[in-house]
Amino acid sequence: MTATAAPPAPSHPVSRAVGRVFKARETAIVIALIAVILVATISNPSFLFSSDGFRDLLLTPSLLMLVAVGQAIVIITRNVDLSVGSILGLTAYLTGRLFIDLPGIPVIVVFLAGIALGAILGLVNGALVALAKVPALVITLGTLYIYRGINVAWAGSDRINASDLPADFRGLGTGQLIGIPILTIIAVVVLVIAAWYLRNLRSGRELYAIGSDPGAAHLYGLRVTRRVIGAFLVSGALSGFAGVLYAARYGTVSSGAGTGWEFQAIGAAVIGGVAISGGVGTVWGAAIGAYLLLTINRALPILGIQDFWQRAVLGALIIGAIVLDRILALRQSRKLLEAREDAR
Repeated sequence: MTATAAPPAPSHPVSRAVGRVFKARETAIVIALIAVILVATISNPSFLFSSDGFRDLLLTPSLLMLVAVGQAIVIITRNVDLSVGSILGLTAYLTGRLFIDLPGIPVIVVFLAGIALGAILGLVNGALVALAKVPALVITLGTLYIYRGINVAWAGSDRINASDLPADFRGLGTGQLIGIPILTIIAVVVLVIAAWYLRNLRSGRELYAIGSDPGAAHLYGLRVTRRVIGAFLVSGALSGFAGVLYAARYGTVSSGAGTGWEFQAIGAAVIGGVAISGGVGTVWGAAIGAYLLLTINRALPILGIQDFWQRAVLGALIIGAIVLDRILALRQSRKLLEAREDAR
């Protein structure tokens, strides 16, 4: 009589949940973020243990988080949006002009105008990419300069000053609610909505399918064109939203506002585990990547590290994230191949 092996005992739900947490890419980013904060705080306790230090820790990355969430949605579809910084700058200047040219305009109207402009510019990007079948890198590199050129031509040497903006609007950039900056609360609300959409709605899950294999997604009958255009529209709208909040946060807006933000947003998403090849990653990771990125930028000067090395650290993080994604992808492919061979 042959003894049969007993089936493995089912694991406890809590154990499975803990296992998923520790296996998640986001967990490693959180640990790295905590390590950076601890090292900087040990070197200079005011980095964290002061009212301004704690506030800046939460507040500074909030705007980048909004842009990075939109960028992550685009990257998940195996595209990239290099125009987000220019969209942010253009909507930030629009915000100031609306308050100057239309005294008494309601703040909500200004927000809607900024989001609408960002959505329109994102729609242009998406339509050119999805309908003209031109690589997103090429299209958005062109619109980066076009949108920036429009901003420079419009603003010229003028700039928006804090005195041009209503006090209640500026309060959004500096105010707090139960000790937490309002901008941080807004960014987290947007993050939760985006994460819920990608996880729970069919249209959100389809973005991952499109990014994993656009050709197969098209053959399967997914609305690839519509989803890609929608991803760019959302990215533009979030950049426009961030542009309005940029004006509230900093008060002073010139034609150079938002310069370089596109690379920071891409870096935050990639560092946070969003695969540049598409189909993998979460907006949670992009948000944590934004916090890690800007926290490192704040911490390195405290540690006496020069500006050049700050940029080198950022580059190393991005390269390391891409290499890790490649290693994980190869490991997953190897496991699938072994599973197929075992099934034969």
